[in-house]
Amino acid sequence: MFENLIEILKANPRKIVFTEGPDARILSAASRLKKEGFLTPILVGNVDEVKAAAAKGGFDIEGLEILDPLTYDKMDEMVETMVALRKGKMSAEDCAAALKKGNYFGTMLVKMGVADALLGGATYSTADTVRPALQLVKTKKGANLVSSCFILVKEGADMLCMGDCAINIDYQDTLDKEGNVVVSAAQKLAEVALGTAHTAKVFGMDPKVAMLSYSTKGSGKGANVDLVRNATAIAKEMAPDLAIDGEMQFDAAVSPVVGQLKFPGSPVAGYANTFIFPEIQSGNIGYKIAQRLGGYAAFGPILQGLNAPINDLSRGCDAEEVYQMSIITAALA
Repeated sequence: MFENLIEILKANPRKIVFTEGPDARILSAASRLKKEGFLTPILVGNVDEVKAAAAKGGFDIEGLEILDPLTYDKMDEMVETMVALRKGKMSAEDCAAALKKGNYFGTMLVKMGVADALLGGATYSTADTVRPALQLVKTKKGANLVSSCFILVKEGADMLCMGDCAINIDYQDTLDKEGNVVVSAAQKLAEVALGTAHTAKVFGMDPKVAMLSYSTKGSGKGANVDLVRNATAIAKEMAPDLAIDGEMQFDAAVSPVVGQLKFPGSPVAGYANTFIFPEIQSGNIGYKIAQRLGGYAAFGPILQGLNAPINDLSRGCDAEEVYQMSIITAALA
């Protein structure tokens, strides 16, 4: 998988900003990326502090760009741009204070085109990575939410993709002041399905998307089943060429015998490789079962729906994970 992504990056040079420059895990990955030469890191932090941390760890970052929010020569322009983006929700003083923090500063570097992608979260929470992205980079035109997926890889097995397992707790209708539905819960879930299928394609997969439920083709009843069934219909209408079906149980999604018995004629049942969960609880449990009991390596969460690739690390990550997520994030650009 990574060999293919590296070839993409060799053909399409990209810059990635790391919001936590002095962190040893970040420096290790940045040093490795510098040596291999297919991706250019930008480190955020105090220059002396970053260089001292690199020297202490024995990491070669000579020649890499280190940008300090406190001394950045285009900060006035950055503050002005952020004030315009926040549309009266933050004053110039508020924006200046926020941009002293690596997460906001790094996100604005992406917004202003200094970097193509961002990777953060080694010390920040997921919310501290996603919030600036939503406020500054914002969602793609027509997108109603940001979602996530995980890519799962196992030696000798086909690659899998699962979403959303990390961002959206559940799906609720968005209402206007009069109580009219502006964006339905089903539409949001359909967007997650299409975003996850798109990410799967970036990784070289031919997505066959199963909309998961405790029901297969009407075998169960309830609001959750209706949500998945309606989302499937919307997704099919939005992407008629995509192989997507539901609602279906997991066994029907992965077993050809069970799938064609419970959902005869479905192009997906029994052959799915991309799985859409109806809410975060089942999604988070599901991918971790595949990871811990199924022996799959899980890469993510990969954020979807933003205008630029911005991804979140686990605070428990190691340098190898930072390196791998750097490649994934930049390749999405």
